[in-house]
Amino acid sequence: MKNIIPPFNKETAKAKVQAAEDAWNSKNPEKVSMAYTIDSKWRNRELFFVGREEIRKFLTNKWNNELHYKLKKYLWSYTDNRISVRFEYEWQNATTNQWMRTHGNEHWEFDKEGKMQVRDMSANDIEINESERKF
Repeated sequence: MKNIIPPFNKETAKAKVQAAEDAWNSKNPEKVSMAYTIDSKWRNRELFFVGREEIRKFLTNKWNNELHYKLKKYLWSYTDNRISVRFEYEWQNATTNQWMRTHGNEHWEFDKEGKMQVRDMSANDIEINESERKF
């Protein structure tokens, strides 16, 4: 796959969002982490951390706890080297078996090679019945 680099236009921003969605739906922490700079800065809800190794650890824990994970990302806006998305994903809690839907927003900033150097995410979880799943 061709690396998508800034500056973004509508077509390349949409392609970057789709590539991120596809990678996250693979649930492969190693693959996903390679889209980020070595010193990428993350905020994920109440967690703040830095670096690709921390990203791998976070994603490994995430997908061990969030079973049947399925994500959909939607382009919200973009500038030269930034993209904002809104997203939804569904998952089943590994401990309680409760189905959940998570709604949120992410703001991304990229370096000149197209690696994400900043990811700022806010989200809310809602309990759903399995019959209410969209994905």
